[in-house]
Formats: sequence, C-alpha cells, structure tokens
Amino acid sequence: MLTLYFSGTGNSKFIAERFSAKMAAACYSIEEEVDFKEKMGQVKTIAVCYPIYGSCVPRIMREFVRKNRSAFEGKQLIIFSTQLLFSGDGARVFTELLEGVSVNVRYAEHFNMPNNICNFFLFPLANPNKMQRYLKKAEKKLSRSCQNIKNEVVKKRGFNFVSQHLGLWTQRAHFGALEKKAQRDVRISAECNLCGKCVRICPMKNLKITDRRIVQLDQCTLCYRCVNQCPQKAITVLVHTQVKKQYQGIVGLLK
Repeated sequence: MLTLYFSGTGNSKFIAERFSAKMAAACYSIEEEVDFKEKMGQVKTIAVCYPIYGSCVPRIMREFVRKNRSAFEGKQLIIFSTQLLFSGDGARVFTELLEGVSVNVRYAEHFNMPNNICNFFLFPLANPNKMQRYLKKAEKKLSRSCQNIKNEVVKKRGFNFVSQHLGLWTQRAHFGALEKKAQRDVRISAECNLCGKCVRICPMKNLKITDRRIVQLDQCTLCYRCVNQCPQKAITVLVHTQVKKQYQGIVGLLK
C-alpha cells in the first residue's frame, strides 16, 4: 500500500502519516522529488489524503492526479479528506479527477480538523483544549477506519446523492471563481523583511524575490502555509485582515 498526500499546514500530513504507520504503508507528500509513477506501479492499493477547499480538491492535488492519471489504472483506492466542518462529498469529488480510469474505491472518509484560516473572524483558531478534542476524535476515527479496511469493510463517506448535491450547491458551485481570484491575490505588507521563508516553503513556487520585494506568480493554491509561517505575519491571501495569531499545526500536541 502507498499513501500520497498534500498538506498545506499539517492536518492532512498528520492523517496520512498516522494512517500509513498503522497500515505499514509507504507515505509521500506529492511535493517530494519522487518517481511517483514507479512507486504507484509497485502497489495494488493507493491511499490519498488532502484538505478540501470549498468542496473541491486543491489545485495542486488536481494537477498531480492529471500528471499521473495512468498510474491509477486498476488500483484499489482509499480516499481521506480533511475538513473544518462539512464538505458534503469531499472524498467523492476526488473520483471525478479519474473519470475514464478504472479504479475501485475501497474506503472514503472525512476527518474534521482544526481551522488554519488564521485571520477570518468567523473561524477563530482553536484553543489547546479544543485542539486536543480534534486530535482525539481524529485518532479514534482513523483507528476505526484502519480496522474496517483490514476487515475488508467498504465505506464511502459522501458518495450518496444528498451529500453530492450538498457539496455542489453549498460550496463547490461558488468556489471556482474564488479559487481563481486567490491565485493572484497574495499580498505582502511593509512588515516583510525579505527573509525568503515564504519563497522556500510555497508548494506552488508562487513567490520569488525580485528587486528587493516579494513578487507573486499568480499560482497560489490557497493552502495558507505562507500566511501561517511568515515570521513577520506580513502575508495574507484572499482574506486581507491583519494576521495576529498563526496556526502552528497539531504536531506540538503529539509530544
């Protein structure tokens, strides 16, 4: 078994790595320099894990699937989607990327994880106690999912008609325009000291230093990694309220 994931700020990374440890599966971020077609060709089952944005698979994951579509042919598929509250069909929508490719979905599940949109008043960052509750619930659901998979239980969260239409009409139908706007809507404030961290960590290589300023290349995937990791809190994407507190992920809770 092979697990492939994209994670902007650590939530999907946590699920992917925990699942892989429990299932003795190899695990890679799609950002790694790996011959993915070769790795995928060596296994019968591929698990994918990603955050869901507006009931859509993130652009970076969509592009990865398009590049490697042929490697999914004939595979057993496990789909894990991380979400804040609700996505409707966040796992099912991945299968739309593989139309015309013969795959068998063995398992699909959604995991509620902490908010990483650190500067939007409607979604405050979780306090440590709430973070622990997220972690506990995620671990419990993950253990149950692994046991189900080992027992060959087939479960497809979000694949029913109601979930599909809730995902479409409450989020996905409106997200395309928002995603397109976000691609070119990274702003850098005067607080920037040109440390270059955002350039180094951007999964889309969307930022570069030119003429002593950060320039965007209109390729943002809306992962919020730079917003949450900028030492100066100088970056915003789409939501341009000042960043006062950043999401540090859940890794610190595991110590």
